[in-house]
Amino acid sequence: MRKALLPLIIIIATSLLLIRIFYLQVVNDTFKLQSENNAIKIKYDYPERGYIYDRYGKLLVANQPSYDIMVIPREIKQIDTAEFCMLLNITKEFFDERMAKAKVYSPRLPSVFLPQLNKLEYAAFQEKIRKFEGFYIQKRSLRDYQVSAGANVFGFIRQVSEKEVAKNPYYNSGDLIGKQGVEESYEKILRGIKGVKYIQKDKYNREIGSYKEGKYDTIAVQGEDINLSISADLQKYGEELMINKRGGIVAIEPSTGEILALVTAPSYDPAILVGRQRSKNYTKLYNDSIAKPLYDRGLLAEYPPGSPFKILTGLIGLQEKVINEQTTFMCNHGFSYARGRFMKCHGSGPHQLHNGIYNSCNAYFGNVYMKIINKYVRPESAVNIWSDHVKSFGLGQFMGYDLPTGKKGKVPTGKTYNRMYPGWHWDSKTIVSNAIGQGEVLMTPIQLANMMATVANRGYYYTPHIIKKIKGEQIDPKFKIKHQTTIDRKYYEPMISGLFDVYNFGTASALRVEGIDICGKTGTAENYAKINGKRTKLQDHSIFVAFAPKDRPKIAIAVLVENGHFGAQNAGPIASLMIEKYLRGKITRTDLETKMLNKSLQGEYDKYFKTKVDSLLIPKTEESTEN
Repeated sequence: MRKALLPLIIIIATSLLLIRIFYLQVVNDTFKLQSENNAIKIKYDYPERGYIYDRYGKLLVANQPSYDIMVIPREIKQIDTAEFCMLLNITKEFFDERMAKAKVYSPRLPSVFLPQLNKLEYAAFQEKIRKFEGFYIQKRSLRDYQVSAGANVFGFIRQVSEKEVAKNPYYNSGDLIGKQGVEESYEKILRGIKGVKYIQKDKYNREIGSYKEGKYDTIAVQGEDINLSISADLQKYGEELMINKRGGIVAIEPSTGEILALVTAPSYDPAILVGRQRSKNYTKLYNDSIAKPLYDRGLLAEYPPGSPFKILTGLIGLQEKVINEQTTFMCNHGFSYARGRFMKCHGSGPHQLHNGIYNSCNAYFGNVYMKIINKYVRPESAVNIWSDHVKSFGLGQFMGYDLPTGKKGKVPTGKTYNRMYPGWHWDSKTIVSNAIGQGEVLMTPIQLANMMATVANRGYYYTPHIIKKIKGEQIDPKFKIKHQTTIDRKYYEPMISGLFDVYNFGTASALRVEGIDICGKTGTAENYAKINGKRTKLQDHSIFVAFAPKDRPKIAIAVLVENGHFGAQNAGPIASLMIEKYLRGKITRTDLETKMLNKSLQGEYDKYFKTKVDSLLIPKTEESTEN
């Protein structure tokens, strides 16, 4: 038996080996194709990227032809380098640098020598290409922007990096890839699938036809078209209103979570990141460390929310049953909450929930917050319960939207204050600034807008998203999931009544739009920075949140204008104008429109930011910027 075992193993192993050799040599030609690579030239056929439309079908981003000069270093013969450089208007140093880079990538594989020639440059080079063996033209398509707004929404196209090539086998050196915005989020859908052609060469390196009669060739598949949820007109209008200002505007449709506008200011024309000047223009934008046009403030900037946070303080107070609609607190231009501590307020007299909201009374909401914390024996437990309520509105966490960047914001917990005050007994008086959005809470403009969409819906929200439709595909089902807050629906109505009267006879009464029932809240957030090593008070941020109409709301919005003074001074007028523009398509408050289109805060920024700003004195989160 043992004598037969060894011959049996040898026979089985030999049989398996012969079968594998037969398969590789006769059945499967793939490895033969690789072994003959020296006699085969690979050509790629790049498809058009998918077109991008707005929610109404308006074309936003199309394509235009572009031509790259490709090089295969090993195939270069004797060429007239001086003529080559003069023809393409490049220097000899540039030529040597690009050739060295191509050889490092691969001596026998094609790589981009000079990208994105226009039609005239292409025609001039094509006439003499026969004189430059080893070089050939690769046709591609670049983006052709039909609008000048929405650069932060779209993102841009650039060549892949070496790291991206190593990480993803789909890409080769010189391929284009979407970065930032929807170009990055929906890259796989928009890019399509490139085609491949294998060309047989003879011993003289001349092309003699398709390898194996095109057996291994594949056809390019064009990228799919997508419809964004934004309104192109509303986006453009928002960017116009924010000229000479810094900040963000985010508008959301409450019933779906679709983003109607995503404005960051300052911004730029997306067309400047297309063509031969792309790199130069991008470097200029990137190096602007003061205005930061590449920094999407709507998604990334974390601010103290100020008075709009009083909405949550009131709702949590009702849910925790520490107040009702009739609970009254006195305001004497503020209130004393501890020995030597006084929270200022611009109001006076008795305040209940309703007039507390439309008068934005600090004393009222400071008392409400202290009652929430004092309800429980241990302040740490109380803050955790309060924190859970706040987080149920999507705050203090990545929201899961379909854009490639974002910040969590910050919602403190009991552990936060245990770390801040080690060995010291902190209580509600220590952290009462949270009541009015001036404590350790930080929010991004999109979180503020989502908070108002949640209030508009009376207690639930859908994850905000920028996609509306993908041709031939379904959008991510997570955008259809309803997220409920921890606040009972019945408590939203008294809060909404107060927000409605903010426009009727409260802090935004001068911003009313006749015939539109708007519910809103003004906000002013203190703003400090360290300049030349000193803590410096800057002009306050102007904040405004709103939704409309009051019943069956169609738009929720958050506006934040950096260094913009009071909420009703800059952010509020912009919010009213954006709401009317979306609901009516025209503006009746032309007085507000003229004022905001002509308003410039550049002098305010120059006052502080011509000198070096060491850091903004805002609590920082430790989380990454990936959404």
